[in-house]
Amino acid sequence: MKVKILKIRLSEEFIHADQSVLDRFLQQNNVLKYESAFVRDDEAYWSVILYYEETKMSVNEAKTEKYAATKNEELNPDEIKILESLKLWRSEKAKNQNLPVYFIATNNELLSIAKFKPAKKEELCSIKGFGKHKIENYGAEIIDLLEEV
Repeated sequence: MKVKILKIRLSEEFIHADQSVLDRFLQQNNVLKYESAFVRDDEAYWSVILYYEETKMSVNEAKTEKYAATKNEELNPDEIKILESLKLWRSEKAKNQNLPVYFIATNNELLSIAKFKPAKKEELCSIKGFGKHKIENYGAEIIDLLEEV
């Protein structure tokens, strides 16, 4: 049995992304038991502890479960800062590797990262456009950048 702890923040800027993470997790795993607690710290949120077993997904299911932000979604100030940092990182990476920027990551992929805010390299696979190659080559740098912003 494995354990996963999730934080579901109630503020408008985070609730949809946090809920999406929880929904994807519940679709991909067999939850055996759960515990939850309402926390009122600097912000109000639900802390959810899930005891689970992984379920296998077919290749087609995994492809349809990817998160993709839409271009007309509004960004909050934190997401704008993240997106700008990601674009700067991408430009430097592309210049160093002598590649077009979209080979590193497309604008929509960067937008999705800014909205989704993955906390671990493995969570990047939930973002549309991020496969094994991009995660292996850029995943650690992206997560480090998100932690710094």
